[in-house]
Amino acid sequence: MASILNKIFDFNKRELKRLEKIADKIEALAPDMKKLSDEALRRKTDEFKERLEKGETLDDLLVEAFAVVREASRRVLGLYPFRVQLMGGVVLHDGNIAEMKTGEGKTLTSTMPVYLNALEGKGVHVITVNDYLARRDATEMGKIYEFLGLTVGLNLHDMTREEKQAAYQADITYGTNNEFGFDYLRDNMVLYKEQMVQRPLNYAIIDEVDSILIDEARTPLIISGSAKKSTQLYMQANAFVKTLKIDKDYTVDEKTKSVQLTEEGITKAEKAFGIDNLFDISHVTLNHHINQALRANVIMQRDVDYVVQDGEIIIVDQFTGRLMKGRRYSDGLHQAIEAKEGVEIQNESMTMATITFQNYFRMYKKLAGMTGTAKTEEEEFRNIYNMNVYVIPTNKPVIREDRPDLIYKTMEGKFRAVVKDIEERHRKGQPVLVGTVAIETSELVSQLLKRKGIPHNVLNAKNHAREAEIIAQAGQKGAVTIATNMAGRGTDIKLGEGVKELGGLAVIGTERHESRRIDNQLRGRSGRQGDPGVTQFYLSMEDELMRRFGSDNMKAMMERLGMDDSQPIQSKMVSRAVESAQKRVEGNNFDARKQLLQYDDVIRQQREIIYKQRFEVIDSDNLREIVEKMIKTVIERHVNSFAPVEENPENWNLEGLIQYLDANLLHPGDIKVSDLSNLEPEAIIEKIFEKVLERYNEKEELLGPEKMREFEKVILLRTVDTKWIDHIDAMDQLRQGIHLRAYGQTDPLREYQTEGYAMFENMIESIEEDVAKYIMKAEIVNNLKREEVAKGQAVMPNSSGEKPKRKPIRKKVKVGRNDPCPCGSGKKYKNCHGRFES
Repeated sequence: MASILNKIFDFNKRELKRLEKIADKIEALAPDMKKLSDEALRRKTDEFKERLEKGETLDDLLVEAFAVVREASRRVLGLYPFRVQLMGGVVLHDGNIAEMKTGEGKTLTSTMPVYLNALEGKGVHVITVNDYLARRDATEMGKIYEFLGLTVGLNLHDMTREEKQAAYQADITYGTNNEFGFDYLRDNMVLYKEQMVQRPLNYAIIDEVDSILIDEARTPLIISGSAKKSTQLYMQANAFVKTLKIDKDYTVDEKTKSVQLTEEGITKAEKAFGIDNLFDISHVTLNHHINQALRANVIMQRDVDYVVQDGEIIIVDQFTGRLMKGRRYSDGLHQAIEAKEGVEIQNESMTMATITFQNYFRMYKKLAGMTGTAKTEEEEFRNIYNMNVYVIPTNKPVIREDRPDLIYKTMEGKFRAVVKDIEERHRKGQPVLVGTVAIETSELVSQLLKRKGIPHNVLNAKNHAREAEIIAQAGQKGAVTIATNMAGRGTDIKLGEGVKELGGLAVIGTERHESRRIDNQLRGRSGRQGDPGVTQFYLSMEDELMRRFGSDNMKAMMERLGMDDSQPIQSKMVSRAVESAQKRVEGNNFDARKQLLQYDDVIRQQREIIYKQRFEVIDSDNLREIVEKMIKTVIERHVNSFAPVEENPENWNLEGLIQYLDANLLHPGDIKVSDLSNLEPEAIIEKIFEKVLERYNEKEELLGPEKMREFEKVILLRTVDTKWIDHIDAMDQLRQGIHLRAYGQTDPLREYQTEGYAMFENMIESIEEDVAKYIMKAEIVNNLKREEVAKGQAVMPNSSGEKPKRKPIRKKVKVGRNDPCPCGSGKKYKNCHGRFES
C-alpha cells in the first residue's frame, strides 16, 4: 500500500517539477512583456493566430501566450498570476484537473489556457456551477480577453435562440453545465439547421469539476414532452396513503430511501379501491400511483428536497442547495408531491431526449477541470474522463486549524453547543460561517440565534438571489452567516479589517455530509491565502449519516457511561466510524454512477447514430438518394419475406406481396402476380423498384423538385423523431424491469445491451417502412411544413437517480397473435412484428 502511495506522490512530484520548468520560462518573459505598449500586447493575438496557421501548435505558443495573458491581467484587473497559478494553467491546457485550494485564484488561473485554446477559433467553453458565477466570470475575466482582441459570450437559461447563437459564436463562452447539456439535446431536436446554437464541441474547462462530473453525474439531463393523464388518480392515491401507518401498513428503509407496502397495507389498498388484487396487470397504473404517493409523503421532505412557492413545487438541488425552477421530477413523482401539498397538479411527462453529464462532456475534443477537492476521486476521473488530478501547492502555507469533531448524544445537545460557540465568537467579533446540510437545519439554527438576539444572514435555496452579497460580507467583523452545504461555492470570503487578529473566519459544520469532499469544501472557505482560521464540526448520534450507518452501539455506550447532552466526546474511533460511513456512501455513489454510465453507453451509441443521421437530413439539400435507399431496403425485406430464396417458388405468397405493394408503395394494378411469376427474387426486387421510381418521378413532376425535396425532409424528420421518442421511452421501461433478470441467473446489463440492440434495429426498420409508405402514399397539402413531434421542456429526474416503471400511452388496435400482421406481410402477427413485443 505504501509503495502505491509513494508512486502516486512521485507521479505528482515529477509532474510538479515539469510544471516548475515551464513556469520558469513564462516568468523569464515578464520583463519583455512589461516593455510592450497596450497596442503591441494586443497585436500578439494576431501574431499567434498567424503562427498557428503556418503550422505551429498550441504547445509551441504556450509559454509566450501565458506571459501575454499574465501581463494583460496586471494591466486590466490589477491581478498578477502567481507562479502556482501558471503551473495550474499548464495542467488545464494539458486536459487534466488542477486541484487548487480555495482562495488560490482558480478563476484567474483558467484565463491563460482559455486564451491559448481560443486562438484556434473553434470555441472554448468555461463551465460553472451556477448562473451567478458564469455572469461574474464572463464580466470580470472577459475584460482580459477583450483587451487582447477576443470575443466573450454568456449562455444563460432565459436567452432567446438568437442570443444563444451569438454566445456560442464567441471565442470564449461561459455558462452552466445544465445549460450546455440541454442546448446539445435541443440542437438535436431542431427542424432547421439555422436553429442550432452550438458549434462542434472543442475544449471545455469545468470549474468545481468534482461537483459537476461526480456529484451531478448520477442525474441525467432529460427533455420531456407532456403526456396527458387524469389528475384524479393522484389525488385518490394521496388521500389513501395519508390513512396509512408506518411499520403497520408500510416500511421505510433509510439506507436506500425506499418505502414498501406491507401485506396489511396491500389489503387496505384493495379494500379502498374496491379491487381483488393490487398486483393484477390491469392495476399497474394504480399500483404505480400508490407507490409514488408513498414516496412523496414519506421520503420526499418539504424544505429539504423541494419548496412550495407561489403554488408550485420547486426542486431543491441536493448538491448546491439552490432552487431549480422549471425542472420537474419525472414519472409522476412531481404530480404526487403536488397532490400531497394541495397545489395544482400538472401533466405527467414523457422522455424525448436524455444524456448523462459523463457522456456529454466526453464528447469534447479536450476537457479540463479545477477544484479544491478532487484527489479522492482521481480513479474515477482517470477511468471515465481520461483526466489526471495534479495537486498544485498553495501560494502561502495553510495555517488554518481544523479541530477534531465534537460528538453529542442528541441533536438538541448538539445545537445548544453550536449556538453557544457562535455566541462566544460573535461576542469577540470573530466572523462565523455555519454550514448545514438541509434548508430546515439552516432555519432551525436561525431561530435559535434569533432567540439569543444574534444578528445573522441565512443563505439557502429560498434566498439564493442575494448569495453573492451575503457571501462577500461573511468575512466582516461580527458577521454570522448560515449557509446550506455548498452555497457560496466558487465565491471568495475576504476577511474584514482586524479579523485576522481575532483568529480569522470560523467555520462551524452542524452535520457531516455524505461526501468528504463537500465537508472539505466547507472547511476550505476559511484560511485562504495564508489567512488564519478555524473549523469545527458538531455531530450527534441522531444525525442522518450516523443513523444510516449504525450509531446505536455508540449511543448505548454513552448512556452506560452516564454522559449527558452537555458532554461531547472527541473520539478518534467515532471520527473513523464517520469517515468509513462516508467512504461507504461514496463507494455506493461511485457504483451508481458507473452503472448509470454502462446503461447510458448502450443508448449513447444509438443516440450518436440517430443524431448524426438527423443532422445529415437537416443539412442536406437533396434527400432523394437516402429515401430511395430506404425504399429499396423495404422492398428487399418484403420480397425476402413473401418469396424467400430458400423456398420453392410454388410456395411463395405473391398475392400477399401484391397486396402489400398496393397498400403501401404503388397504385393498385401497377404490378400483377403474373408480372412476377417467373422471376427470381433479385429480378422481382428490381422490377418493383423500377415501378416505384416511376411513381416517384411522377410525384416529383407534379409537385416540382423544390417542394418534393422539402416533402422528403418533412417525412423523414417527423418519422425519425416520433420513432426515436418512442424508442427512448421503451428503452427506459426496459431498463426499469431488467434488474429482475438477475433472478434468472442472467446478467441484466448484457440482456439490456442485447435487447436494446434488437429494439434499435426494429426501430430503424420501422423508420424505413414509414418513410417509404408516406413518401409514396401521402397526399401533399399546400401548407407543407416541418413540425415538432412534441413540445419539450427540461426536467429533473427523481432524487434517487432511478425512475419507477411507467407505461407509455400508445393508441393502437389490438392485434391477435394469430391474426395477419397489419403491416401487410401476409405472415401471422406473432411471426412478424409481434415478435418484437415482450
